[in-house]
Amino acid sequence: MNLVLGPYGEGAETLLHGEFGAYPSKGSRYALSLTRTALHIQRLVPKPETDQRTVVPLAEVVGCHTLRSRAPADRAAYFSVYAYPLKKRKVAVGSGRGRQRAARTFQVDGADDYEKNQAVAEKWAAAIKCLVLGIPISSDTDIAPSLLPRPRRLLLLLNPFGGRGLALQWCQTHVLPMITEADISFNLIQTERPNHARELVKGINLAEWDGIVAVSGDGLLYEVLNGLMERPDWEQAIKMPIGILPSGSGNALAGAINCNAGRLEQVLGLELLLNCALLLCHAAVTPLDLVAVTTASGARCFSCLSVAWGFVSDVDIESEKYRHMGAARFTLGTLVRLASMHTYRGRLAYLPAADAPAHRPISRSITVAPNGRLPLQRLPLHRALSDMGLCEERHAFRGAEPAPTPCPSPGSPPPSSASVLPPPSFSFEPGPGELPAGGPGEAQVGGPPDELLVPLGQPVPGSWVTVEDDFVLVLAIYQSHLGADLFAAPFARFDDGLIHLCFIKAGISRAALVRVFLAMEKGSHFEQECPHLVHVPVRAFRLEPLTRKGILTVDGERVEYGPIQGQVHRGLARLITGIDRLKIATG
Repeated sequence: MNLVLGPYGEGAETLLHGEFGAYPSKGSRYALSLTRTALHIQRLVPKPETDQRTVVPLAEVVGCHTLRSRAPADRAAYFSVYAYPLKKRKVAVGSGRGRQRAARTFQVDGADDYEKNQAVAEKWAAAIKCLVLGIPISSDTDIAPSLLPRPRRLLLLLNPFGGRGLALQWCQTHVLPMITEADISFNLIQTERPNHARELVKGINLAEWDGIVAVSGDGLLYEVLNGLMERPDWEQAIKMPIGILPSGSGNALAGAINCNAGRLEQVLGLELLLNCALLLCHAAVTPLDLVAVTTASGARCFSCLSVAWGFVSDVDIESEKYRHMGAARFTLGTLVRLASMHTYRGRLAYLPAADAPAHRPISRSITVAPNGRLPLQRLPLHRALSDMGLCEERHAFRGAEPAPTPCPSPGSPPPSSASVLPPPSFSFEPGPGELPAGGPGEAQVGGPPDELLVPLGQPVPGSWVTVEDDFVLVLAIYQSHLGADLFAAPFARFDDGLIHLCFIKAGISRAALVRVFLAMEKGSHFEQECPHLVHVPVRAFRLEPLTRKGILTVDGERVEYGPIQGQVHRGLARLITGIDRLKIATG
């Protein structure tokens, strides 16, 4: 058994080893060793003065394609490895690290016969793809393309008006090339109005897709989740993997995914989008808690982030007028609200989770879900953008001589080009027994029963704790992040079955409140031991505002003002989170 020594494979088993040429560097030869965590590259010719090795962590790799030269006389085969490593580069303010595309193409020329060289290239490509997708292989595995599932097909829903309006540009420039290199087939639909995504997911044939991804802020994912729960087949529909590619102003779930993968430093904007796109390519899925929320009118909706009242919801909604500023709108909104800080009288009741510690280390464990082999059905969906096949190596083969072209993988559609169409007009026709979707509660929402809750008009059970006080804010949060750069609940996990109830009582000074939010950027706000800040892990809660005017939000979306309550349903949904190994790549 061969072992590879080093920071990405200390004593690790070598799955494959070979010597190859490089393209387009004529005369260069490299020794490649593949372990479960990295591709190790050592230059042989020309021989370096020192032992120079390049390590490509597989956590940074999105895909690998085999290629063939256009020159008929070329008997060599080729395979390209596509990675997105962190590199130092100048950013908008100062300097930092960002992900940049790095493609390495190797020439397989050990045999005089093309078919034999191609078989070697396919073996390496299949092995790399298996490791990227979490498919277990060893040095004893008969590695072949047949080990791979069919390429995933994702439905991308894009809000072109979110954040600073850059979603479509960023998606076309950065996301689509990356996911195409990962052999992901897609349809991209631009939403045109509120609840467009909600209507769409209610009516589509889910068997056509392997996942639904929101290219937007948190609001679009809220629509997707509730659209799935409004389907007659909600029990199966809610198991559809969902993902987020952040391009809005509120990117709390993306911040949580980024942190879960090992990126403890907060990143924003394009850097966060690239991290989440990389994780999306790795396909791993984890259970996601949902909270069933009931509002004063009896309307029921499902939430994956938070319910907020007071300072947080005020800033969220009142800063809408600054949406053109992107995430900076929240900073400005916070300053405006601090200048006229309000308190709210309310009655807060909750069912404590007695077996849950108040503070816990962040868990980064994930569950890798196997890709199903469902037959691919194509519906005539209106779309703004669609791939029609796999990608080709766009940069490695530019020159005077004929360049290799992609070799289609088994089960892949023939290569073609993507085209941009005008924003789609999607006509939704409700099926039997369905009502048109509108705001929360305008359609019949499915879901499991809330066995811990009683109707809002009845007193809470005696086992609950009730607090009546003046509050600056009340926040029921179930993910680690309130925003991409606000580490509000560092002890939260995607599927811990808990609502982290946080509230700040009246009496806190403006300066102390500022210190809390500044510390929240690093998740250290609870360490300040602020006497006005309280955190309680709960299974269910009820909030009854006693102040006549105020703002309530669910996942950042404004809902009717009045009594509201919620109960957590553990692991009800499925979230595409990527892989835990990303922390190795960023260490």
